[in-house]
Amino acid sequence: MNTLLRQVSASVAYIREHCSNPADIALILGSGLGAFADSLPFPQIVPTSEIPHYPRSGVEGHRGRLVFASVEGKNLLAFQGRVHFYETSSLEATLFPIHVAHSLGVRTLIVTNAAGGINRGFSPGDLMLITDQINLTGENALSGPNGASVHHSYYSESLIHLACNAAESAKIPLRSGVYAGLKGPTYETAAEVEMVYRLGGDAAGMSTVLEVGLAASLGMQVLGISCITNHATGISATRLSHAEVTEVGNRVKTTFAALLTEIIRRV
Repeated sequence: MNTLLRQVSASVAYIREHCSNPADIALILGSGLGAFADSLPFPQIVPTSEIPHYPRSGVEGHRGRLVFASVEGKNLLAFQGRVHFYETSSLEATLFPIHVAHSLGVRTLIVTNAAGGINRGFSPGDLMLITDQINLTGENALSGPNGASVHHSYYSESLIHLACNAAESAKIPLRSGVYAGLKGPTYETAAEVEMVYRLGGDAAGMSTVLEVGLAASLGMQVLGISCITNHATGISATRLSHAEVTEVGNRVKTTFAALLTEIIRRV
């Protein structure tokens, strides 16, 4: 057994020792979106700081907790915070939560993030269903033989259809588009934003693409939602800040929670 597998096994053993709830669906909560986990009923909480080998996040708005709860009759594991590649420059640390979720039996992953809007028709506060992604990190997260690509879409078409129906039922406006993932930690320049736009990207951020790449290669069904927290550089004259990300996340948290709850109910 290699080192990563031993570490994941130790983490999973600790989690199971301290939490009796199973997990069928995992939810990764991005910057400013962690409040959803605080609203879950009768949660069992495991701080990531206490889990052996689990990586730490120091980014504001990422509390570092695994929250287990039952939502609409479904067993949910919410990752309240994530570890970005730019924090550690370690692919294993970035992807460790995906390995843990898979080892816990999760086969459906809902990944969320805060993103800058590149599509000129988007506004801060919009929710965007991710239909595809552009990996501009230069890293390969796939677990197939020799890193071979999976032969299907990273994002589940059936879950995309389900999410569209959920949004319509809940009367929640839902955009759709392509998410471009970059390494960070600096925001993109105006020239980089224009490049992503010409490549077909509708939103950009510093997470998600590596997590989704691994999850899909492990056979997990993936759904992605971006919260557009700002216009990307060059589209708006406003100076970007993490405070803006958090503020917009707080503003849309009720709508975001309603959409997630309706999606989980339908999975």
